[in-house]
Amino acid sequence: MLLVHKLKQFERQVVFMRWASSEGYGRINYVGGDFVEFEVLDVETMEYSEKVLINAQLVLEVVVRGSDISRVLVEYSSTLPSPESES
Repeated sequence: MLLVHKLKQFERQVVFMRWASSEGYGRINYVGGDFVEFEVLDVETMEYSEKVLINAQLVLEVVVRGSDISRVLVEYSSTLPSPESES
């Protein structure tokens, strides 16, 4: 099984990804046969800073679970508006 086939299961989830020239936390938006669309999450501001199209063959590592991912998810979730604050 190719990595891109496995990554299809993790579309729309926050992960840590390392590719040929960079690395970062972010969300996998789309996984195609030849590229991966990845939105990079700026961990300082907890906002998506850029959208990157990565050649699928250049993806070196993807971490989908772990303490670092959980920490980033908690920090990102704390920046989202709550239903109570919208009223």
